[in-house]
Amino acid sequence: MAAEPADNQPQQADIARLAEKVLLTDIIDVNQQSLVAVGERGHILISNDGQNWLQAVVPVQANLNSVFFVNKLQGWAVGHDASILVTTDGGANWQLQHYAPSTDKPLFDVYFADKDRGIAVGAYGLFYRTEDGGNTWQTEFHPELLAEEEQEYLEELAETDPDMYEVERGAILPHFNRLYADGNVLYMVGEAGFVAKSIDNGLNWNRLEAFYNGSLFDITRTAQMTLITVGLRGNAFISNDQGQSWAALILNKQATLNSAFSDDKGRLYLVGNAGTLLMSTDNGVSFKDFSLADGKAIVNGLLWRDQLLLTTEVGIKTINLSELK
Repeated sequence: MAAEPADNQPQQADIARLAEKVLLTDIIDVNQQSLVAVGERGHILISNDGQNWLQAVVPVQANLNSVFFVNKLQGWAVGHDASILVTTDGGANWQLQHYAPSTDKPLFDVYFADKDRGIAVGAYGLFYRTEDGGNTWQTEFHPELLAEEEQEYLEELAETDPDMYEVERGAILPHFNRLYADGNVLYMVGEAGFVAKSIDNGLNWNRLEAFYNGSLFDITRTAQMTLITVGLRGNAFISNDQGQSWAALILNKQATLNSAFSDDKGRLYLVGNAGTLLMSTDNGVSFKDFSLADGKAIVNGLLWRDQLLLTTEVGIKTINLSELK
């Protein structure tokens, strides 16, 4: 774990009576047996039925942004203060593997290829890798994710001003917002229309041609084998050629889209701010609007036993699929 001054030591998350009613940012189905959701102030919730939630013991109060499980017992969560947490009991208890509030950079997503090899990414190109299940984490810098002129700029700085080179290297990359594993290919999206892909678990990356200049917050593949990415101001795009080219989806929403996900019946869901909830049954050609009347932001979601579970700014919301017609 990263060393920090004593006054920066983490504090255990408070046990809140209504933890399932506050901001939650991500949720995962663990082997179709249980659910784990994460959110603000270090809250992590677990459930076996999607209705009743138990708050886990968590050693940090940092806001958490993403959770990932590699099997039914072992998972990781990441968030602000470069926090990385691990569980080995299905989410009931968590240990802190990395904590560095002095970086002032949050982690936004985490992915593990297996129980040993994982990466965590975040603001300003923050990128950590582990090869030992998170016992140790090393930072990486990937210049191939920069535009060509930015690479040349850094190379020149390295020769002429090493101190400024170190400063710029820590801020020149865009925010890395989301990772998505598509078989053996790993995609990453982020700020300023950033999209990249890797075929070796993120050791090397290929930055794709820019097609949009706003931030992208999620990417997924549909049941029809097309890629969908979503972002600011209701912008969403579709690719039928592994991300080489993209076309804009026609939506009647201007709210920022935070997440996109699909189910095994071919339904595609886009969720976002202002209660935005859109569903397509024709691979993004058209969408039905099921946005929530309360207008509360939806951050993520998934399908669970014929129910749509949404993580929102006011906690977990459940919608029966029979209502989405």
